[in-house]
Amino acid sequence: MTEDETGQDPGDRQDARFRSLDEQLRSARTAEAARTGTERGKPGKGYSQGSKVLSELVAGLAGGALIGWVLDRFLGTSPWLLLLFLFLGVGVAFRAIMKISGETPE
Repeated sequence: MTEDETGQDPGDRQDARFRSLDEQLRSARTAEAARTGTERGKPGKGYSQGSKVLSELVAGLAGGALIGWVLDRFLGTSPWLLLLFLFLGVGVAFRAIMKISGETPE
């Protein structure tokens, strides 16, 4: 093993320096976030409304398409029930989106 002139293992000094550097970086990031006011907080209501709209639209399309496809497979009416339930899914999604858009953001 190699040792330096002080007789100490260099790994111990490096670990202490890394810990010190991590603490300094953490305190500097906290101070900078407090100074600039960019601390991450809970997303606003507008952001959550946008997420709801997107999920309603995707769920309406996917749910309608899946139900229509399954019924088409069982009843042999391909592609008519798929198209019907796809349009019904879009209608349900738009209805839910209209309901969400009636809510007021903060």
